[in-house]
Amino acid sequence: MSQPANQNEYKITVLGSGGVGKSALTIRLITGTYEANYDPTIEDSYRKQVNIDGEAALMDILDTAGQEEYAALQDQWIREGDGFLLVYAINSKESYDEADMIRQKICRILDRDEAHPDLPLVVVGNKCDLNHERQVTKAEATEKVVKEWKCPFFETSAKDKVNVEKGFHEVVREIRKRKKVQGGGSSADKKKKGGFTCTLV
Repeated sequence: MSQPANQNEYKITVLGSGGVGKSALTIRLITGTYEANYDPTIEDSYRKQVNIDGEAALMDILDTAGQEEYAALQDQWIREGDGFLLVYAINSKESYDEADMIRQKICRILDRDEAHPDLPLVVVGNKCDLNHERQVTKAEATEKVVKEWKCPFFETSAKDKVNVEKGFHEVVREIRKRKKVQGGGSSADKKKKGGFTCTLV
């Protein structure tokens, strides 16, 4: 018998350009295994029951396509999410720039002020095991993501299992902060009210 939607269910949408490791991160979280090669994802959904900060959480994770031909579907994926894990690869400056564009798109679709978006958004620089190929420094990303975007930021590695749980769990924490402000309303209600608040981690 499936569990009904409730205030402990969190819809997390994983976004980012193609090849940054969105599926690898998601599968690592769900199964604990690492797969080096994936067929390009269009849309895969996973559910995982966890305990975060002493409170039950059912993560409903939507792993999305990063390929340009699926960009039109991003609007729907963004509208359906309670919170977002935005992924780039540290060895791809292009994917880092694309993450900025996706963030702007999230702000536009959810009608947020880019300067003060108050989004339940966590950004991760994946593939930190490929430090020798690095194109985006941790300092550069921290400066932009934490100070300008006012979002939590981690560097992750699906291969070496670095900060994978931490990244997803932080999205749940960001959603919870905003649910408390809204009195636990639904994601649709929250988006109508536009009453997110932003907390630096």
